[in-house]
Amino acid sequence: MGGLLTLSRLIDRVNETIGKAVSWLILVSVLVSATNATIRKVFNTSSNAWLELQWYLFGAAFLGAAAYTLQKNEHIRIDILYGALPRRVQHWIDLLGHLLFLMPFVILTIYFLVPYVELSFRQGEMSTNAGGLILWPAKALLLVGFVLLFTQGVSEIIKKIGVMRGQLPDPHAEGGHEHAADLLGEGEVR
Repeated sequence: MGGLLTLSRLIDRVNETIGKAVSWLILVSVLVSATNATIRKVFNTSSNAWLELQWYLFGAAFLGAAAYTLQKNEHIRIDILYGALPRRVQHWIDLLGHLLFLMPFVILTIYFLVPYVELSFRQGEMSTNAGGLILWPAKALLLVGFVLLFTQGVSEIIKKIGVMRGQLPDPHAEGGHEHAADLLGEGEVR
């Protein structure tokens, strides 16, 4: 299990770095939007490329941060019943949810995205809008985002098993999931 926990730490580190880095793309997207709006008002001209760039940047931020969001346990969840259950049951729900829902969905999505992106790249697919951008980079962002989400799913499964086996502290016992990731990063694994 020690090797798997090391792999989990590596995955967490990579996804955290990417998640924090892509968050800056929101600012870049806002600046592109403001610049485009200013040019449109002042010079009475615009470009579809600027609008599409804004969408690409926002999409890259969203997709690049999805794995980081899962890692920090900030994903959307309905806690009405979950919060009232004993921790042991919650651990099983999390583990089974990752294994039976998250991972099959992500694997299936990656399976269909690979040929989708490959075809778009080979064809040099362009936007149908006049002056638009090439499309394959945006489609490739989908694939990259789901690959990152897959790796983070693997990390979460490893950590959940570690918690259930007593080899990793319970992330919610001392202040949430983020605390467990901090302990894992510091090497405080039994």
